[in-house]
Amino acid sequence: MKNDKNLNDINFNNFLNTILPSSWIPFIMLCRLDRPIGIWLTILPCFSALIICSEGIPTIGNIFIFSIGAILMRSIGCIFNDICDQEFDKKVSRTCFRPLATGSITSKKAIIFLLIQLMLCSLLLLFLNSTSKFLSIILIPIVLMYPICKRFTYWPQIILGICFNWGILIAWSEVNNSITIDAFLLWIGAISWQVGYDTIYAYVDADYDKKIGLKSTAILFSENGKFFITIFYLFSLILWTLAGYNLKLHFSYYIGITIIFFHFIWQIKNFQPQSQKRNFYLFLQNVWVGILLVSCSLTGTIFLK
Repeated sequence: MKNDKNLNDINFNNFLNTILPSSWIPFIMLCRLDRPIGIWLTILPCFSALIICSEGIPTIGNIFIFSIGAILMRSIGCIFNDICDQEFDKKVSRTCFRPLATGSITSKKAIIFLLIQLMLCSLLLLFLNSTSKFLSIILIPIVLMYPICKRFTYWPQIILGICFNWGILIAWSEVNNSITIDAFLLWIGAISWQVGYDTIYAYVDADYDKKIGLKSTAILFSENGKFFITIFYLFSLILWTLAGYNLKLHFSYYIGITIIFFHFIWQIKNFQPQSQKRNFYLFLQNVWVGILLVSCSLTGTIFLK
């Protein structure tokens, strides 16, 4: 197998690589700080919920806590994923240059780094109410479950969606001290969105995953990916629209949802199961969906005042 750096998910020319000591770079790469797309896709849905349940104006404290929490939990998930998958990663173009796959970090150092971040996460619990603390603790085993799921189910994207968007429930709980049906509508809608875009992402690795025995929705859907991605994207739009209706959000919220609808159409139109580079590009564009979701959540609540 020829390893193609053009398909690799590591940005070798990242700004952080030029300003930090060389000994730090493998750890930065391990927790994906050099590739913030995953951070944005974790933070933005959470911010959308935080804005709505805070009536448009979250506290600075909550913005800080949920930002740091999202970064740490995403990092923990990435590190544990790489520890579990390092032998698989060596055989896949997108992942073969990751630090554990290349040996630039040992498993022992990765585990220590993981434990340090878990301890930092535990400090954030001090600032949360009891319900939010409980939800945060539940999240950890779900995050650690994802790498294992790829070995026995074709639906690891659902587990990943639950993890990435769990912050919606924690944010709602933290502000309202309860979780309403509207929070679940936003959350399940975000999970459905994630299954859609992460399926596009999974097509980048589909051929490799088949050979090494890993599973994904891309392998399950095969040539029917466009149809199933459309279903998941439509379901997310329906749930987000229902949430806005129940919450009586301003009309501007639905303008944002409509723009997201056209963005989804653009993605589906350009998706091709066998085009790895195109699908990688389409996956990255979902950050704009997150930005649109935050923007319409903001206008949908602020304009009501």
